[in-house]
Amino acid sequence: MLEPKTALCADEASLASLADFYRVFADETRIRILGELLGGEKCVLDIANSLGLTHSAVSHQLKTLRERRLVSFRRDGKSIRYSIADDHISSILAQGIEHIGE
Repeated sequence: MLEPKTALCADEASLASLADFYRVFADETRIRILGELLGGEKCVLDIANSLGLTHSAVSHQLKTLRERRLVSFRRDGKSIRYSIADDHISSILAQGIEHIGE
């Protein structure tokens, strides 16, 4: 765990980036999409059907998640498959769930 002093010594640009990073988690739809992707790689249609959302709504949120590097993607023929970008994102989600459960 970071020492409190270490965590607060970041420069302004780093603090702004960190705030922007956590802002992404403030949207319930994005959290639901990330939760779906914890189960493995999926295409937009699979995510939309599973969550009862429109293709457009999921695509819009995935764009935000891609821009913030929370999800990665790969082409599979004509479709694009999305997955959690790395284990850090899974850990952040797990820690958030653990924290609210306390």
